[in-house]
Amino acid sequence: MHFSNRLIQWYFQKKRDLPWRNTQNPYEIWLSEIILQQTRVVQGLPYFDAFINAFPTVYHLANASEEQVLKLWQGLGYYSRARNLHQTAQLIVSSYKGVFPSTYDGLLQLKGVGPYTAAAIASFSFDEAVPVVDGNVFRVLARYFGVETDISSHAAKKEFTQLAQELIDVNQPALFNQAIMEFGSLQCVPVNPNCDECVFNDSCVALQRKKVHLLPIKLKKTKVTTRYLNYLVVTDENGFFLVQKRATKGIWLNLYEFPLVETNQEVQVDYFDSGNFQHSFFQNPIETIIPFETKSITHKLSHQNLQIRFWKLTVLGVLENGIQSEELKKLPFPIVLFNFIEKNL
Repeated sequence: MHFSNRLIQWYFQKKRDLPWRNTQNPYEIWLSEIILQQTRVVQGLPYFDAFINAFPTVYHLANASEEQVLKLWQGLGYYSRARNLHQTAQLIVSSYKGVFPSTYDGLLQLKGVGPYTAAAIASFSFDEAVPVVDGNVFRVLARYFGVETDISSHAAKKEFTQLAQELIDVNQPALFNQAIMEFGSLQCVPVNPNCDECVFNDSCVALQRKKVHLLPIKLKKTKVTTRYLNYLVVTDENGFFLVQKRATKGIWLNLYEFPLVETNQEVQVDYFDSGNFQHSFFQNPIETIIPFETKSITHKLSHQNLQIRFWKLTVLGVLENGIQSEELKKLPFPIVLFNFIEKNL
């Protein structure tokens, strides 16, 4: 109990005042946890507020269109979270009569809800004594107890979950889980933590062994690939544009984009004059094609480096299904495309 008591005392002194900590409403807690996956609190907070304002209940979210949800999510990345969020809201309304499952095991049945999110909702909303184990918790436990298990290994999740289960205060599981997550986020940070001011500096194994910078151990590296995306900003004589909904699985599913030509290297304007460039995007004769920028834009994702170029392509006549720039801005785009539209169109 020494660890949990000291941790909770620290939390009372240092915790941030965040809206999802002032409620046991499972809808709001679920929404916050999905938003905060792969997202820092400072970035996620405005999105949480926007979603609560637009969709104050799970019924409002379920009744929204996917396009509305994706538009509100625009800029957060990992868009499968938004699609799963919407589908799960519809499932809760249709199959659960709008009531969230009240147990960890029941919550795991929901799409997009894994062990961490299920544990968070179960403990914060229903006081079930199940520990949350995310990157912050891995880091805190690995350093404090000197655990050198590779956190990318299959065995690690079970080992750290068992350790957290032994530590959790069964009388106040929500408080313990919030505290250890906050401690990892504010105090036991990945790089250069301030160990001199840490409440555990008299008992942290990593600090005593001078291994703070080495723990947690993660040996498996994410393979990063480079892709070359050429977006054709097609404009007709009325100033209308051509866009399409991305239907292929992978990044940005169901978001909008300009016609895309993917190449295996960066290309110049002569590529589009050669026989290599064939398309079925439009039937109009091409008048001119020039790049918007002299260099490609680098857009980094977790496992991909995207080299993006936008090409201004004007055509003769009127495009079939062309839309005005004002309409473009109402559609959900990947943020790198939306920023381009805001700047150039």
